[in-house]
Amino acid sequence: MRKFLLTLAAAAAVTLPQSSVAQLAPPNSDGITWGHVHMFIGDPDPLKKLFVGVLGGQITNAGSLELIKFPGAMVIVTKTRTAPTEGSDGSVLNHFTLKVKNLAELKPKLVDAGAKVISEKGKNEVLFMFPEKIQVELVEDKSNTQPVMFRNVELHSVDPEKLRAWYIKTFPGGKAGKKGDLLTLTYTAGEIDFKKVATAQAPSKGRSLDHMGLEIVNLEAFCKKLQAEHPDVTFDTTYREMAQLGGLKLAYVVDPEGTRIELTEGFGSK
Repeated sequence: MRKFLLTLAAAAAVTLPQSSVAQLAPPNSDGITWGHVHMFIGDPDPLKKLFVGVLGGQITNAGSLELIKFPGAMVIVTKTRTAPTEGSDGSVLNHFTLKVKNLAELKPKLVDAGAKVISEKGKNEVLFMFPEKIQVELVEDKSNTQPVMFRNVELHSVDPEKLRAWYIKTFPGGKAGKKGDLLTLTYTAGEIDFKKVATAQAPSKGRSLDHMGLEIVNLEAFCKKLQAEHPDVTFDTTYREMAQLGGLKLAYVVDPEGTRIELTEGFGSK
C-alpha cells in the first residue's frame, strides 16, 4: 500500500496544474499535504470581508461549497442554521496563522473591517479576534512570495508530545520540529503547532472554527488502511464521495483530544 501511495503522490506532484500548485502544495512522499480550515457560522459576510476584501483571498467553488484560496490552504466559511457552541478560544483547535508580507499595512485595515486586536508580540506578530469569536494570528514574513500565505494551526493540549506522536503515527511523512516552546509538525506548506495548556480544552466540533483538513492522495485506500492498521482512530464520518461538492471525496476523523480533522481528495485541483 505504501508503494502504491508513493507512486500516486509522485504522479500528483508532476501532473498538478500550475494554478493548483500555487494553492495546495504537492503531497509529501506518503501522499499527504495541508488542506484547509473550516468555519461554520451564522453570517459569513463579515468574515468574507476580512479574508477576501482585506487579505486578498480568492473565491472558488467545489460544487455548492464556496472556498477562499490562499497559497498553501483553503479557508472555508459556511453559513449554518445551528449557532456555534462557542468561538475558537477554549477549543483544542485554538486558532490558525497566516504569514503576511506587510503586517503594518494590513493591521489597520483589518481593524477597520471588524477585527479586534487581542495581543501583540513586537511589531511582527498580532493575534486578532475575527467575527464569530474566531482567533486568527498574523505573522510578518518579508520573504513571502505572496502578500498573504497560510502558515499553521495551533492545537492546545495537556500533553502535546503525546498528541504530536498520534499525528506522526496516523498521518505519516510530517516533519517534526520545535519553535520556541511549541512542538511542530509540518506537512509541506502547512504546519501544526502543539501548545501545552493546564486543562483539557473543548472538542472543536460545533465551535465556530469547527475543523482543519488534510488533502490525501487516493483517500479511499488511505481510509481503508487507517481502519485496518489503526483501529484506535475514531472516524466521525467514514469515506464517501460528494456529488453535490463537485465529486469531492472526504472522511472525518477525531484526534484523541477532540480536534475534528477532515480528510479530502479533490481540493488540490481547485
